[in-house]
Amino acid sequence: MNTQPRLTRNQDMVFRVLVDAKTPLSAYTILDQVREFGIRAPLQIYRALDKLQGWGMVHRLESLNAFIACARADCQRHEMVAFAICDKCRHVSEFSDAQVKAHLDNWVGDKEFLANQTAIEIRGTCRACAR
Repeated sequence: MNTQPRLTRNQDMVFRVLVDAKTPLSAYTILDQVREFGIRAPLQIYRALDKLQGWGMVHRLESLNAFIACARADCQRHEMVAFAICDKCRHVSEFSDAQVKAHLDNWVGDKEFLANQTAIEIRGTCRACAR
């Protein structure tokens, strides 16, 4: 059974901001939200994000240059994760699929490439915005 790591004050604040966010946030948006609590430097945010990502609690969305809290309650590090990102409302759905992972592992193996992590970002329009 994996338990959440003991977070520093800065890590806890950054994580709480992301958990409460309705959409992905940039590091500077996070900084703006925690500045009043004494976090003043971008480096403090990036250090906290780096640790939270390492524990699988936070994901970086490359295409948005933004971060979200992991949607899974167990916060385990994923070997393969995919995101459906709505271009209109910026809602993000996170999912992981063993069958997709198996296909990707086979493809990577055929190319004799050693993957450390796989993240797929699918951009489009969510059902609510498509109506």
